[in-house]
Amino acid sequence: MENIKGLCTNPDPVTQKYVFNHTMLRVRDPEVSLDFYSRILGMKLLRKIDFNEWKFSLYFLAMIENESQIPTDNDKSRARFTAGLSGVLELTHNHGTELEEKTPYHNGNTEPRGFGHICFSVPDIKAACARFEALGVPFQKKLGEGGMKDIAFIKDPDNYWVEIIEA
Repeated sequence: MENIKGLCTNPDPVTQKYVFNHTMLRVRDPEVSLDFYSRILGMKLLRKIDFNEWKFSLYFLAMIENESQIPTDNDKSRARFTAGLSGVLELTHNHGTELEEKTPYHNGNTEPRGFGHICFSVPDIKAACARFEALGVPFQKKLGEGGMKDIAFIKDPDNYWVEIIEA
């Protein structure tokens, strides 16, 4: 790899056992968001934790081919399983936001810009985009549009951008 300013090319060996576990998105309505991430994108719910005292709930989802991998014996094993995965999506719902007319959250793609998007890799991008269109999923950028013609962006219920690429 080329020498890029600021890049550590010899990280501490102890970090080789670290796992990038999850990204968190705040969602207005968990029912609508869970439907999008499970039905539209195929994610499986690994864990739900309610913090009623503080009025929020967490939903952990991931791409799991075989649901029998997910422990069912107790929450501790499910927590350990979830913490060991890479590519987990945490949806955080602050109770009461589902009653608001529109999402109270900034998607990071309007000023001031910040967070940009998450990404899903699919085996056939044309087929995936046709399915999204048939399901009425809103697009930020359709396949073939703009300068980067081989990627698409769809929007989740809170207007977060989801990049779609082909493996």
